[in-house]
Amino acid sequence: MTVDKACPVVLRSSETLEILAFEHPLAGLQLVKGSVEPGESTRAAAARELFEEAGIQGKVVRDLGAWRSPITGQMWAFHECHVAQDLPDTWVHHAEDDGGHEFRFFWHPLMSEPSEAWHQIYKDALGFIRLSLAKAPMEN
Repeated sequence: MTVDKACPVVLRSSETLEILAFEHPLAGLQLVKGSVEPGESTRAAAARELFEEAGIQGKVVRDLGAWRSPITGQMWAFHECHVAQDLPDTWVHHAEDDGGHEFRFFWHPLMSEPSEAWHQIYKDALGFIRLSLAKAPMEN
């Protein structure tokens, strides 16, 4: 199975379980994800993308499975990542993607229905993550 995209999943518990997300200035609300480079593991790609897009260091703590997007046909691998530092409620990170963009990060309540500002592919991905977390055993 060839995986096209790696998606690091960063979670936090406040009043509810929340997932790290961001607003792309041209493409709306999204999850961090990016291409898996030739010879790179999906775990390494997830950690790299988290650093490149969000500016934070993360360590993969469990695999959440792979999902094929019905919209693009691409296969995405999801990996829950632990971040050592406490992250603020919101922040802006300058990512070098596509010539450079300011990404505004925030926490989305995982069980809340995503608004229309989310592209359908990310709405579908959030649904997959919810299901995966419900059945994935915690790794040590």
